[in-house]
Amino acid sequence: MSSFTAEVVVTLRPVINDPQGLSVRAGLRRLGFDGVTSARVGKFVELVVEAEDEEAARSAVSEMCGRLLCNPVIEDWRIDSLRVLDRALTRPPAGGLPPAAPLETAP
Repeated sequence: MSSFTAEVVVTLRPVINDPQGLSVRAGLRRLGFDGVTSARVGKFVELVVEAEDEEAARSAVSEMCGRLLCNPVIEDWRIDSLRVLDRALTRPPAGGLPPAAPLETAP
């Protein structure tokens, strides 16, 4: 069994109004980026999955997109990248992960 990383992009279908995209476009234009004529906002999802081979990993990620990650009525999805991960990068060190540093907050 191998570990794969999959990068999935979920976007609103072209016929669906994108109010967040309109806000981004308006904000960029207010900042002086007059050349921005359109903006669409979507989701980026990175998954690490274990599978026998690339075909099985792609099939599993496709099923995940169809069943949970994407609303098929208003969204489209695509797998931008699917690659094998080095085992050393996907396993925590023996003894577990070190404690997380406390989050800093703005004053």
